[in-house]
Amino acid sequence: MVYNKKEFYGGFGLLVVFFLVLFMMFQPIYHGHNGMQFLDNLYNSISKGSINYSAQLKTDMAQYDGKAIELTLTYGSEAQAAQSAELFAKAGAQATAEGKSLHLAGSLGAILKSSLDDAQAMYDNDGQAMQAKYGIEPRRALFNWWTSFKLMNKALGNQKEFAAAKAVDTVQTKAVEASYNYYGIEAQSITDDIGLVSFSLVFYVLYTLWYGFAILFVFEGWGLKLSH
Repeated sequence: MVYNKKEFYGGFGLLVVFFLVLFMMFQPIYHGHNGMQFLDNLYNSISKGSINYSAQLKTDMAQYDGKAIELTLTYGSEAQAAQSAELFAKAGAQATAEGKSLHLAGSLGAILKSSLDDAQAMYDNDGQAMQAKYGIEPRRALFNWWTSFKLMNKALGNQKEFAAAKAVDTVQTKAVEASYNYYGIEAQSITDDIGLVSFSLVFYVLYTLWYGFAILFVFEGWGLKLSH
């Protein structure tokens, strides 16, 4: 039995409007995307616009230009070892793959710089340049850098080259990994769509409150109350 019909039906009406808006948000009316996909793409583009560290990292890693390293890396497959050897060769290092193992010798600074060049190309969505350079799918090339740096980090740590290992880890996470994750997304500044961003945040708050008050009015109108 409804305790307060006005409050109950008012809350029920708010719920109906809430779900109508929710239904519209999942329709592909925003350039072929629904509202959630459109906002997800928007915020991905904005977040990408704030993570381009390749240029700064090149400056930071210049201190390792004269740092010679010699490592043996073991990959998960022979194909990845061979592909990774090509990465290091393009960086001017000596890399020989035998089965799943790769023997590497060269300048750490040159290796890091080459990986940062590739990370920048992928950040700029220039997959064709990567394809032409290595002859494999662009994201596969960047994934090979990520795997190689993970193995290098461990190998350098075993040699107690902790500063060099930290440098490799920094490039891996802040440049290679970031460019891999954001490949294909167009970067933009939050100021480019500040109006839309502000509207989406205000709408989220009001829409959440709308649902909360709708539920509150329905249950209070039904006669259910919280007490302590």
